[in-house]
Amino acid sequence: MSLVQHARERWSSVLTLPAPERVDRTLLDSGVHGRNPAPFAPAPEGLREIPGDDGLPLLGHAVSYIRYGHRFTRARTEKLGPLWWMRSPVGRAVIVTGPAATREVLTNRDKAFSQEGWRSMVGEFFHRGLMLLDFDEHRAHRRIMQQAFTADRIESYVAATTPVVREVLPTWGGDLRLYPALKRLTLDVAQAVFMDARSGPDAEAVNRAFVDCVRAANAFVRKDLPGTRWRRGLRGRALLEDWFRANIAAKRAGNGTDLFSALCHARTDDGEQFSDDDVVNHMIFLMMAAHDTSTTTAASAAYHLARNPEWQERCRAESDALGDGIPDVAALRSLTSLDLVIREALRMDAPVPVVMRTAEKDTTVVGHHLPAGTRVIVAQAVNHYDRSCWSDPERFDPERFGPDRREDRSDRDAWIPFGGGVHKCIGLHFGTLEVTAILHEMLRRYRWTVDPAYRLRWDNTSLPVPVGGIPVTLRPRE
Repeated sequence: MSLVQHARERWSSVLTLPAPERVDRTLLDSGVHGRNPAPFAPAPEGLREIPGDDGLPLLGHAVSYIRYGHRFTRARTEKLGPLWWMRSPVGRAVIVTGPAATREVLTNRDKAFSQEGWRSMVGEFFHRGLMLLDFDEHRAHRRIMQQAFTADRIESYVAATTPVVREVLPTWGGDLRLYPALKRLTLDVAQAVFMDARSGPDAEAVNRAFVDCVRAANAFVRKDLPGTRWRRGLRGRALLEDWFRANIAAKRAGNGTDLFSALCHARTDDGEQFSDDDVVNHMIFLMMAAHDTSTTTAASAAYHLARNPEWQERCRAESDALGDGIPDVAALRSLTSLDLVIREALRMDAPVPVVMRTAEKDTTVVGHHLPAGTRVIVAQAVNHYDRSCWSDPERFDPERFGPDRREDRSDRDAWIPFGGGVHKCIGLHFGTLEVTAILHEMLRRYRWTVDPAYRLRWDNTSLPVPVGGIPVTLRPRE
């Protein structure tokens, strides 16, 4: 068969795939017609080689992953086991799935895995952010940054969140694309909480710059060419650097309660603190990480509340009981039903479904041989559907997190929406409280529904984005 015929046949199988909820597992395997030779040296005696294949010519498995996300990685795992390799336009990578295998990589006890996988993917736009640092340097930066996420700091961030939400929500109503509306809202919250600056042309330019950086990090064309995502991302990064550098002196001289000020003043007991460059790099990374993951989680939870009105009413009753005051951390944490819904949304629609690593030396993962230099992708969202950990994992069932069941404790890595090991998300507590505050205010102001024919499907060209934006109808409460 010629290369052109082969490509045409493989493209045909991809482009005619059925809806995700009725996917034929053999098609999700990317139409593999035979196993390609492994791209690695033979495994040493006693260790297993990693199965896999190259997929489509040129594109590899990129189309299948973009279209199906964790449904693709789950299907491949069922067929090939917890470790398998695939190819994309940027090269081959080993995919690691399942609680046991992900635990070995994320705990990284022998320091076999570095963050080089992330640096090669997003380093141009988020270089030297906390997630991109390794080992002793990462530990030192995290110790300093922890001073910006103390209980008192988080309380002040939460206090700044609700006024922004209450200002924005009245502008919503009627038929609405929920995801872009939430994305704008979380950017507004991030600017207020993290930067204490969310009005005027600067704020609009900063918002656009963050969006451009996120999109550029996953661009196929990774060159500074006219009209490309890459060029827009580079310009966005330059704008963000200029903005933060222009404001850093004032933040260091003041006593603000925003995150930018907190990083400028953060100091460990032994006197370690961030340089100006450190503050700029960390702020750009944290702003990206905070608003994107919060948007995805809030959008998923709101969608499931729309499709499950009994849960929407149950959560609304608890929110109404809090009254009209601005809720503090304790009040938000008292919304137990909403907490169950958010946890289930994080399980079903993980905002960060994969994390990147690179093997720095020959190592093993659950009996498989990984040579030095191997690109590794931990597909943690697969764990959230592992039937050995979860009952009926395709079903929306927040009670699985309730005190009588606690399915998330079936394995310590069954539910890891915030990652694991030393790189576990440092802002997870504030992020969860932010989503809770947004949904709480939505429940107090609106009832919302979604077209029964609409089904949530995520595009995975970068971080997950819902196809169609989640169209809902909002009706103000009397």
